[in-house]
Amino acid sequence: MSKILVIEDEAAIRRVLVKILSEENNGYTLEEAEDGLKGLEAIKGNDYDLVLCDIKMPKMDGVEVLEAARKIKPEIPFIMISGHGDLDTAVNTMRLGAFDYISKPPDLNRLLTTVRNALDRKSLVVENKNLKKKVSKNYEMIGESEEITIIKDMIEKVAPTDARVLITGSNGTGKELVAHWIHEKSGRSKGPFIEVNCAAIPSELIESELFGHVKGAFTSAVKDRAGKFEAANKGTIFLDEIGDMSLSAQAKVLRALQESKISRVGTDKDIKVDVRVVAATNKDLKKEIEDGKFREDLYHRLAVILIKVPSLNDRRDDIPLLIEHFSKKIAAEQGVAIKTFSDKAVELLKTYDWTGNIRELRNVVERLIILGGKEVSEDDVKLFASK
Repeated sequence: MSKILVIEDEAAIRRVLVKILSEENNGYTLEEAEDGLKGLEAIKGNDYDLVLCDIKMPKMDGVEVLEAARKIKPEIPFIMISGHGDLDTAVNTMRLGAFDYISKPPDLNRLLTTVRNALDRKSLVVENKNLKKKVSKNYEMIGESEEITIIKDMIEKVAPTDARVLITGSNGTGKELVAHWIHEKSGRSKGPFIEVNCAAIPSELIESELFGHVKGAFTSAVKDRAGKFEAANKGTIFLDEIGDMSLSAQAKVLRALQESKISRVGTDKDIKVDVRVVAATNKDLKKEIEDGKFREDLYHRLAVILIKVPSLNDRRDDIPLLIEHFSKKIAAEQGVAIKTFSDKAVELLKTYDWTGNIRELRNVVERLIILGGKEVSEDDVKLFASK
């Protein structure tokens, strides 16, 4: 249930806003504040999913409330309430971080649509924020081989820029890990990191997933919905397995890259977005271009920087470090004691053909920790990790 604060000094307007929202089927919890100072105090002491805030108020105006709230709880979306004379100020508040504004007297449909969109954006931002807390542990780059050192050096150079990056490599090599670290080390690290697996989304839904849709755009579109590009505004969008994206969606992505604009499915209305795009694929995109399955102009837009992630077979010297890393991680997840691997066990694992790359190695290490002895031996590897 979403919790909404309405800050408005005009009692009549405040009552109208509360009445409209309280009658909405989503069951919002509503609280009121009659001026900016009381509103800011309420924000400090509570967790709100959305704030509706008037611009002209005594004691503390809406712009001051917005600026102060952004410093202490930047994740809360603000919808500003503007009179006719406040329109320029309302537009300016969006530059300061407001989600949107509505005019007095509030239009029913405009108000409800804006509130729903703001709450959708808030839920995506919060979800992403929770995931980001786990990034440093879950996306460590383990390895000291020459191949990994080159990639780490490239990330250090590329991350601070807004250059688009295309990451290539086989399944299981850690392409998403590279994307996360580009974001973590960039100036956008405080913004959202939104990941889209293009191969996992049906082709008929990929455009809606990326760009959002308006109510009625298709049969199941029962309300307006923001897409991943909007959710990634001021941050990074990671288009994983982009080689599986439909040609029609590719055309829209190309436009987003060229013009920094997107439009939701079902409308031609443009929405400005400020998003860094990092893409990844396990396919040969030049071959896909020859076969007419991938746009050449999009390829050149994405491949400003190319990073090829090596297979595990090409970085065998990193296997001992990866085994140690996975052993500690899996032991913590399973709630068991950390197991060591004998030198002979490690050396044997280094000789295997790792077609599934790092993902396969992790699975094998987990199997050996569960089934092997107190110290995983060469015999354990032969018995439980036979290739």
